[in-house]
Amino acid sequence: MRGHRLTAGLLATIVIALVSAGCSGLKARDNINSGTAAFKSGDFASAVDHFKTAVELDPKIPNVRIYLATAYLQQYVPGNNSPENTKYADAALDELNKQLAEDPKNLLATEYVANIYYTRNEAAKAEEWNKKVIELDPNNKEAYYTLGVVAWQQFLVPDREALIAEKKQVGDGPIKDPKAKQALKDKYYQSLTQGVEYEKKALSIDPEYENAMAYMNLLIRYRADLDDTRDQYLADAKEADSWVDKTMETKKRKAAKKAEKDAGGAMPDAK
Repeated sequence: MRGHRLTAGLLATIVIALVSAGCSGLKARDNINSGTAAFKSGDFASAVDHFKTAVELDPKIPNVRIYLATAYLQQYVPGNNSPENTKYADAALDELNKQLAEDPKNLLATEYVANIYYTRNEAAKAEEWNKKVIELDPNNKEAYYTLGVVAWQQFLVPDREALIAEKKQVGDGPIKDPKAKQALKDKYYQSLTQGVEYEKKALSIDPEYENAMAYMNLLIRYRADLDDTRDQYLADAKEADSWVDKTMETKKRKAAKKAEKDAGGAMPDAK
């Protein structure tokens, strides 16, 4: 009889737990719906409150923490380093890291983290996390593109300082001071070259990826400041110019396709 009572008590506990879990799940989904509605209307603070409640009620709902992180990020302004602003990015990172702790291969969460570090100009972490994106999605053109951009951004300021010291601008020829040029070469030439390869990879995935073309131009043009000879510099400048031309041609081609589509799939006959 004692065993029967224990079993009955255990069954009653399980039933109560299941009913409670069901109610919590329904309430969590109601909050997700309310949070989504608030998000769509631009009330991101209310969206945060609803998504936060959903997480508290049922943290196992797929991507619920990503919903919450997204609402935080809508209130974050990149480039503004005030504590009031950065708290939103920090809160988003906290939720995304919790999501990834449970689901390490969540591509969307990984992309979000990579983008946060990129917008915060944290180059090393942006590079680390975009590489993680590529591990999960080898055909992610945006991750390859971003890695190329980061390489260029790292070089931009020291290159500018070296040119200013020689009263020059980009396009005026390579840096003349051999000591300054070698120091920059040792630190940045390999990363700039790797940046070019990243943009090439992005273009192999999408041959009409204009952003990658634009940074092919910038990476090659700025890397030319480290060239040893004027002839080498001019050859690199010519290659950089070719990417400007390709970018413009691609934009024109896309604009023509869009105009044709907007016109109903065919251009009117000339009269």
